[in-house]
Amino acid sequence: MEKPSNLLLKVSRRLFTNLDEQEKFIEALMNPQPFSRSILWCQEKPEISRLAVETPTSWQPQFIDRLYLGEKPGQYPLHEKGYFYCLDFSSVFAATTLLAIPQSVPLVFDMCAAPGGKSIFAWKALQPDLLISNEVIGKRLGMLISNLKRCQISPSAVVNRDSSIFAQMFPDTSNLVIVDAPCTGQSLLAKGEKAPGCFHPTAINKSANRQKRIIANSAKIVSPKGYLAYMTCTYSPEENEQVCEWFLERFPQFQPIEITNLAKYQSHLTTMPCYRMFPQDRLGAGAFTILFKNTNEDERKEVDLNIISSLYIYQNLK
Repeated sequence: MEKPSNLLLKVSRRLFTNLDEQEKFIEALMNPQPFSRSILWCQEKPEISRLAVETPTSWQPQFIDRLYLGEKPGQYPLHEKGYFYCLDFSSVFAATTLLAIPQSVPLVFDMCAAPGGKSIFAWKALQPDLLISNEVIGKRLGMLISNLKRCQISPSAVVNRDSSIFAQMFPDTSNLVIVDAPCTGQSLLAKGEKAPGCFHPTAINKSANRQKRIIANSAKIVSPKGYLAYMTCTYSPEENEQVCEWFLERFPQFQPIEITNLAKYQSHLTTMPCYRMFPQDRLGAGAFTILFKNTNEDERKEVDLNIISSLYIYQNLK
């Protein structure tokens, strides 16, 4: 195994005071091991499945199966028919906060949606009257639309605008806004993939500033008594806990929600109820997640469907 970079060592020391935990974290990134894939059942699960399934975790949703290592669900005939969507178990962990929402959620807005996993999870878990999935990067739209089509996610629509546009056009309208924020992608290393410069302070600060802009714009479209889910697939506190602290200072009407099922994953870097998965735990490459509630008691504003439908680049509203 090659020697870890000084930047990786620095991040490991920021994350863990325990030397043993630092070493386990570094080992997980420098010598990546395969993780079990998982599938999200969009349609009714068949009584008999040829896919070998791991024992569920205590917090795992019923519509998720975590597969044995080596299973290739994408080659399974039901995949092509849209019966299920394949995703990392870290993504399942991050999206599980949505299950804590106790009320109906008529409108779900996924701000950074491609390739579509969090959108599909929200659709399955919450059954909204309308799911709107936004993706600002044009070259990522194809995979998002393809996945929503294949999995027959309806009623749904895809839009392609910067978060600031929606903050201006549709304030106080969405019962749930999901921000799976673009980040430095440090957890890619735990999957054996490349993420050049992901531990450099310049990259981390640039990413954190972008995340703050997106979460601030997203907060403006959350309806009174609505929810904002923030999540990343990176480790740096600057992109996770510190973004949330910044957000709460500027949007004090939002309060973080305690997720009882994820209590054992509580971030040790803060007392705020937010949750982390680390690669050395061997469930997934890593994730950070938190759910905020808008405590404002005003009335929700209705979405002007004529205006927003003019932005759709794909729709399935059956």
